[in-house]
Amino acid sequence: MALLSPDNEFKYQQFVDVFVEMPIATTIMADFDRLRYNHKFGGDQQCMLLTGDTGSGKSYLVNKYCERISKSAPNKRLVLSTRIPSKPTIDSTIIELLKDIGHFSATYRKGISRDQFLTESLIRCLKSSEVELIIVNEFQELVEFKSGQALNDIATQFKYISEAATVPIVLVGMPWSKKIAEVPEWASRLLIRRALSYFTLSKEPEAFIRFVKGLAMRMPFEQPPKLDSKHTILALFAASKGQIRTLKHLVNEAVKQALAQNSPTLSNQHLADAYHLMFSDASNPFLLSIDQIEGQEVSEVSYYDSGADNEFDAVIPTKYTDLLPLSQLLRQTRKTK
Repeated sequence: MALLSPDNEFKYQQFVDVFVEMPIATTIMADFDRLRYNHKFGGDQQCMLLTGDTGSGKSYLVNKYCERISKSAPNKRLVLSTRIPSKPTIDSTIIELLKDIGHFSATYRKGISRDQFLTESLIRCLKSSEVELIIVNEFQELVEFKSGQALNDIATQFKYISEAATVPIVLVGMPWSKKIAEVPEWASRLLIRRALSYFTLSKEPEAFIRFVKGLAMRMPFEQPPKLDSKHTILALFAASKGQIRTLKHLVNEAVKQALAQNSPTLSNQHLADAYHLMFSDASNPFLLSIDQIEGQEVSEVSYYDSGADNEFDAVIPTKYTDLLPLSQLLRQTRKTK
């Protein structure tokens, strides 16, 4: 493996950290800003549900938003972002929030239950802090295999925290996180609901092309690569199936290869080499002609089967279309517009 020079390591790190802000991301960040602004007026707080399949960019978007807020107010914790812990319970989640806010040192009081103690400790910390928004990531892990009273208890606890601390909460997770909205008292608070989707060629090829062009514009080369040719777009889509995470990992590797070779720009060969490293057993779309490139796009997002016998069979993975020539799919899309 070729190592990068210190200068190229710096350039590569900058590209790895690149965030191409799509319209839906701008909308979601504006939602976060609005919730934070509304917090200052007290009263009942609006809350938000953000869902998306694996690799759709949920966590990356949240992290970038938190970075943005930290830079604008470096000495304040305005957004408390946490994730559901590995052993998901409401208590362990509150403990995680207490750790993240940096105040898990309260003395236990006799005469109250553990969950009541934890909840009151968190509320006191939130009231004495400058936190304007709570974001809970991987929320699906808390509601999986939960129904009836167990689901109601989770909803009630989060509702109480938001009410008592007057802080809005954003729940972020896989598509089945929306089952929390089945609880009436919580559903009325989730006034903002957004979903991040995979790119598709059959519906919005322009969105995928804009995202790829956004990546190309931010690449650390003397000559910005032209990645919006039909061949490259189809090959990138075939490689990623429209999933942001896979696409970004592939492009990151290709950029690293090009920097290691001190290339003036990113070439199709760099993309082909990166694809071979990641998917060595698969047909390489970057080495095929346009008419030979076949791919799949999502037909149904993953979901949770609450009636499954065990947790291993409960998550039904994302379903994709059969392999089909992507150039044909793109032609059909443009004919309908």
